[in-house]
Amino acid sequence: MINLHELIEEHGVVGAQVAVLHNGEIVDMAAGVLNNVTGEKVTTDSIFQIGSITKIWTATLVQELVNEGLLDLDRPVRDVLPEFTLADDEAARIITPRHLLTHTAGFQGDLFHDTGNGDDMLAKYVERLAEAQQEVPPGELYTYCNSGFTLLGRIVEVLRGKPFQVVLRERLIDPLGLRTAAVSHAEYADQTCATGHPGKEPQPADRLMAESDAPAGTVLAMSARDLMEFVRMHLGTSEFDAMREPQVVPPDFGYNGKQGLGWMLHDYAGGVTGMGHTGSTVGFRAFLRVVPEAGLAVAILTNGGPPLPLVRAVFDEVLGDLAGLTVPDFPTPPVLPVPVDVERVVGVYRSTGLERHVTEGDGGRVKLRYVALDPGWESFVDDDEHEYTGLRDDALIAVEEENGFHPVVVLCGRDEQDRVKWLHWGRAARRV
Repeated sequence: MINLHELIEEHGVVGAQVAVLHNGEIVDMAAGVLNNVTGEKVTTDSIFQIGSITKIWTATLVQELVNEGLLDLDRPVRDVLPEFTLADDEAARIITPRHLLTHTAGFQGDLFHDTGNGDDMLAKYVERLAEAQQEVPPGELYTYCNSGFTLLGRIVEVLRGKPFQVVLRERLIDPLGLRTAAVSHAEYADQTCATGHPGKEPQPADRLMAESDAPAGTVLAMSARDLMEFVRMHLGTSEFDAMREPQVVPPDFGYNGKQGLGWMLHDYAGGVTGMGHTGSTVGFRAFLRVVPEAGLAVAILTNGGPPLPLVRAVFDEVLGDLAGLTVPDFPTPPVLPVPVDVERVVGVYRSTGLERHVTEGDGGRVKLRYVALDPGWESFVDDDEHEYTGLRDDALIAVEEENGFHPVVVLCGRDEQDRVKWLHWGRAARRV
């Protein structure tokens, strides 16, 4: 039986909720504090931001439109939003909702524009996309795209004729009877709300992310139990089965599977496929895993400290005991590292708001360092230099563990000088 209090203490997590859905029944638990200054305890009714798990909710609203014949995933976005413009007009002309749902649209993915919190915030956001650069041609490469899900939220608004938050509440939250879900910052005041704690020495966050990115995951908050109610709906109907179908195979980081329509798909031993998502906002990390054939789902919501060791312990116990599944291990540096072609790898790689600097290290290794170009990124990355060695011919792995695992970056493509073109860690950063 999970002892969440012990796991919190052992791994230095500020606060957490866990909810398990099995054969239609939900069990939940809570431990730790909402705020490490006030010391108020987490309860099972407290709410945590779920971050990018919100993307599954947005994708569900999109799938409803498809099911009703109101949207074709393979027609251009401009069929619904003729005003949709990017810096590359040819790309904007051909991008489809399927590209957006599968992170293959290729335009700048982390444009956290603050366009207020009014009913027109998503319309204003779409106007700001006129400045967005095309980093990868549409359909060519998976690269995580928050901006694409905010655009999907605007599609939902236009086809439903109501603001996104209203649609979210009317079509999902209220029909499911969710007591804790908050769709705006103003609604946090009606709930007992956890505070995010960013940083290596977690301190309460002094800001919230912009509401205008809500469809991508900057606002939606709830208890782990309410998140399980949403999952129970998915497991109890075939209406959303299309969302689980594999669409794209992302680069191989050694621990990911395939990309569905919103859902990330995970492979377990014995040919078992699950689905899920993770989420990160300022000081919050959220984790969701679902195994449909076992009638099983697990949600873990945290608000500071290194969550991965705790998450791994919970997943190992729950998935092992209730479904006989073993969570795949994260990759580790090989005993005999694959040689790194240093001359082709070193350089500066840029994605939206972020650079990754690669320099030559000792003994055939390289050193990688994040540089935040946008203050919004400073809470999510550190600027320490980390040593990487060869994992495969097309991948590097961190020599030292970071937050419970060894991060992997994949080397994609070649430029005209036969150097690595993109450094990929879920987002594709292009050599500059």
